[in-house]
Amino acid sequence: MKAFVVQGPGGLDQLAVRDIPDPGEPGPGMIRVAIHATSLNFHDLLVASGQIPTEKDRVLMSDGAGIVESVGEGVTGFAPGDRVVSGFFPHWPDGAPGNSVSNFAGTPGDGMDGFAVSHAVRPAGAFTLAPEGWSHAEAATITTAGLTAWRALVADGPLKAGDTVLALGTGGVSICALQIAKAMGAAVIVTSSSDDKLEQARALGADHTINYRREEHWGRKVRELTGGRGADHIVEVGGPGTLAQSIDAVRAGGHIALIGVLTGRAGEVPTALLMAKQARLQGLIVGTRRQQQDYVAALNETGIRPVIDRTFAFQELAEAFRYQQSAAHFGKICVEW
Repeated sequence: MKAFVVQGPGGLDQLAVRDIPDPGEPGPGMIRVAIHATSLNFHDLLVASGQIPTEKDRVLMSDGAGIVESVGEGVTGFAPGDRVVSGFFPHWPDGAPGNSVSNFAGTPGDGMDGFAVSHAVRPAGAFTLAPEGWSHAEAATITTAGLTAWRALVADGPLKAGDTVLALGTGGVSICALQIAKAMGAAVIVTSSSDDKLEQARALGADHTINYRREEHWGRKVRELTGGRGADHIVEVGGPGTLAQSIDAVRAGGHIALIGVLTGRAGEVPTALLMAKQARLQGLIVGTRRQQQDYVAALNETGIRPVIDRTFAFQELAEAFRYQQSAAHFGKICVEW
């Protein structure tokens, strides 16, 4: 079968389609899935571009959605024909994170082969059911971006009606957070350097938007928009380059979900202000299988559908990554086959 692999360091020019053995029929406790879609995340880009080293010819992509073709002995909860979506940490079913999820050793597309393939045979616990009526591309947005937003706001939040959420940027996690927050009765503030993207965010229900190019001290602006109180929850995807402003923006006793490091891996943190505000700074990487099942249940109930900016064909995966690098997208980028 065909697989998209990263041959080694050297950037996106090192991506290639290879023929690899079909995984065959599932053994006990396993399922065989025909994979039909994936979605791109910053972590996938780091692996594909060689910024996160991995084994030679590693099959790419953490997110995978498709149809169950067969199940092994002892499998319950899945049957042939079920539409499913993969989990980011297939070895983390529930509970608190441990050492096994403190790195990406068990993450598809990084420490193990991912889902840029036509078929996969994995333990049944590596998947959950997909939302009812969703396309494969839509379902593929759940694994990383969607679940990250859900955990940040609902599992770790906990978000409640009437809260104010600040979402940084208009990428996959932030747009999912906007949709979740609005469905749960929260007010949402969105930042971006693009007025066009901010207009799209308002169309999705954002109550306030801030162009951070024109509003350098956007933390102060968030406090102004909230009557001096600050945001209850902040979806922080920037890292060191934005964290100081996020701490300025959060309310006393509020919650900052530290999700991304788009501006780098290290930097100064205004610890005195963080202490004075007694705010909670929570680092997180995606979530558990149980949280994914809860998120899917919420999606079925609310009718939320993901925002997909553009979908590429399988052989266009490298082009999809280059489009991601351009930062022109709003929401998710998907690949479907």
